[in-house]
Amino acid sequence: MSLAWVSLIALFIVIVLSCTNRVHPGFLAIALAWIIGMYLRPLYGVNLTTRELMRDVVGGFPIDLFLTLCGVSLLFTQAQVNGTLDRIAHAAIGLCRGNVGLMPWMFFLLAAGFAMVGAGNIAAAALIAPTAMNIAGKARIPAALMAIVVGHGSLAGALSPISPTGIIADTQMSKIRLPDHTSEMFVHNLIAHAAVAALAFVIFGGLPLLLRWYAAPAAAEDQPVREHRFEAAHWLTIGLIGTLLIAVLLGGVHVGMGAFACAIILAVTGLADDRDAVKKMPWSVILMVCGINVLTALLEKTGGNELFAQLVVQISTPQTAPAVLGFVAAIVSVYSSTSAVVLPVFLQMVSGIAERLPDSDPLALALAVIVAGHLVDSSPLSTIGALCIAGAGPEEDRQKVFVKMLLWGLAMSVVGAVWCYVLYGLLW
Repeated sequence: MSLAWVSLIALFIVIVLSCTNRVHPGFLAIALAWIIGMYLRPLYGVNLTTRELMRDVVGGFPIDLFLTLCGVSLLFTQAQVNGTLDRIAHAAIGLCRGNVGLMPWMFFLLAAGFAMVGAGNIAAAALIAPTAMNIAGKARIPAALMAIVVGHGSLAGALSPISPTGIIADTQMSKIRLPDHTSEMFVHNLIAHAAVAALAFVIFGGLPLLLRWYAAPAAAEDQPVREHRFEAAHWLTIGLIGTLLIAVLLGGVHVGMGAFACAIILAVTGLADDRDAVKKMPWSVILMVCGINVLTALLEKTGGNELFAQLVVQISTPQTAPAVLGFVAAIVSVYSSTSAVVLPVFLQMVSGIAERLPDSDPLALALAVIVAGHLVDSSPLSTIGALCIAGAGPEEDRQKVFVKMLLWGLAMSVVGAVWCYVLYGLLW
């Protein structure tokens, strides 16, 4: 067995265990990379010193990506802790003017907006889902409809240039010599999720809701209106986030370092509790992403990427390759982390597949992985889907909601493959 096969099997083990076991995929990937890089490579005639072998393993750790994810996560966790994001959500509800059919779309836009400005898709779902599902129960909006629309809303904004997933995707794209495609990734992903959210709105009974109206009670005793008023701390937090957005998009400021600077300002001025924010940061996801990168970097050195590319090419044509790659990425994404596992693993394979299928476009293949991998994440097996179900009120039959969302999420793997075949295979 070649070293390429050994490293590819190691990656397969990480993917399978990330779907079926509680072991942390990032830590497992680092351990396997160390064993293969340090102790198995010399057995295959790789004549490097111990220091050089170790450097190859440790060199795969993405320091820039780690710091960027930490900075962005810290800033938006602070905005969550000090109540800024929650107040924005409640302020937006009033814009629906009581129209029940508009409410799911308002929450779609809110979830997409929070994810887009840097909170990320999981944080956006965590922030929006409880309020959205509560409103769904009171206004008699089908729980599955609201959950799916909110889930796809949070995913629609996931690929913005300052969101954690967007940063991860952009980093991986640069590694395969496809830099400066942030706008294409964001727009293609946004359109796909808006389209399937509209489909869900129709299928789950959203159209009749446009003819219904709901008058919310004045103010519950346990939730006074004043709790949702904007104060100086919230306006200043919004101002800092807006300044960061402008600096990144127009001034070329490093998003991670800029986010750290904004987070320090919030902490020093007492506008947000940085200690509480640090505890609530998604450390598991950050380390998962970085750990998988260590193994995929070694995979490139051992020829594992080329081996996987050969396997895909054997069952694909230039027209069907986006659908095949998208479907495989989607199936893995149903049970595993899209940002931490699917993007680092499958985007690394794009260049090799494109080289072996001369008429295929590497950007089309990359977009297929990104779009199809995210379309299934409204499934209740994903964190986003689970957060939406968790927010359902006591009057809802959560088992029925779970089944509907599971069927929807699994169906999205097929929808994603068809989408990729038509858009990236036939029309590209």
